[in-house]
Amino acid sequence: MDALRLRPSMLAARPGAARPRDHFQPSFCSTQQNGQGRLCFSSRRTQGPTLYHCQKFFSWTSSDCRISHRSINTSVNASGQQLQSEPEAHDSASIWRAISSSLDAFYRFSRPHTVIGTALSIVSVSLLAVESLADISPLFLTGLLEAVVAALFMNIYIVGLNQLFDIEIDKVNKPTLPLASGEYSPATGVAIVSVFAAMSFGLGWVVGSPPLFWALFISFVLGTAYSINLPYLRWKRFAVVAALCILAVRATFVFRRPAVFSKPLIFATGFMTFFSVVIALFKDIPDIEGDRIFGIRSFSVRLGQKKVFWICVGLLEMAYSVALLMGATSSSLWSKIATIAGHSILAAILWNSARSVDLTSKAAITSFYMFIWKLFYAEYLLIPLVR
Repeated sequence: MDALRLRPSMLAARPGAARPRDHFQPSFCSTQQNGQGRLCFSSRRTQGPTLYHCQKFFSWTSSDCRISHRSINTSVNASGQQLQSEPEAHDSASIWRAISSSLDAFYRFSRPHTVIGTALSIVSVSLLAVESLADISPLFLTGLLEAVVAALFMNIYIVGLNQLFDIEIDKVNKPTLPLASGEYSPATGVAIVSVFAAMSFGLGWVVGSPPLFWALFISFVLGTAYSINLPYLRWKRFAVVAALCILAVRATFVFRRPAVFSKPLIFATGFMTFFSVVIALFKDIPDIEGDRIFGIRSFSVRLGQKKVFWICVGLLEMAYSVALLMGATSSSLWSKIATIAGHSILAAILWNSARSVDLTSKAAITSFYMFIWKLFYAEYLLIPLVR
């Protein structure tokens, strides 16, 4: 059996020596990075394959032949530089982590529960203006999209401005917000709110709808007055969500036709404005510590957390009672059933949840505050059913 072996006589092979044509086939050589260690393969028809290496003697057997996985990973490229894939993978992971971190910071900066509330308010009240399926047309959907996007831009301006003027307070009350935690600098916050305010007004101007533009302008004025720390402003203690003051305007804008203040629309405007006042009052309950330190004379600071908590619950139960009366007087059977059943369920859930809240725990109060927002969302699902 032919053997594979190193032939020392080849070390002295003369360059010009002739070799029989039928006993020699072209060899394959590989040169290492330092220019030494020439590895050559040749084969002889009569002697069998031969392995030549200038540095070491190898006997090719199944027990001795090993290919190092490490050596493959550290192979060299044509330019003689070591190939390394791990740093590239590390760089990609770092980039994705940076993107994820930026998106998370902006998500917290935009206060998503308020964004959801604004979007639902526009969609829900706009559906009140739908009198038949024929009204759900491209014109309706286009107008709805324009109103939602412009209002969301303005919403981010308002919540961002509030954070800019509440940085020190939020370090106590909401330390995870980007400005309070230091993830955003004040300059970054100013840039974000300026851009979103400009985009909101820009979209309102391009659309060319006076009702939408004035709705945005009123939201801008009220939102600025609520947060900005100037004489006769800083209306935090009298907070009312500005967007909810113009629900009727938003609804009529979608069809670009004159406002018709129908019974359902008046109910929706009054109910949700009332609900927004409760949210504004409840918002200060878990923030009482920071408000007290920085001299914000909110109702919670003046009256105490427990008293304001039950005032808010009582006001919401009153609002649900009015909704039940609204449903009872409806001329539509399906609307009557949906309105009464829906508001009865929400009122019962509110009362049972309120009784179980630990008013000595900030985490429990904050959790209940977010639960109030869920009731707020649920109401917007019921409003289109009021007829």
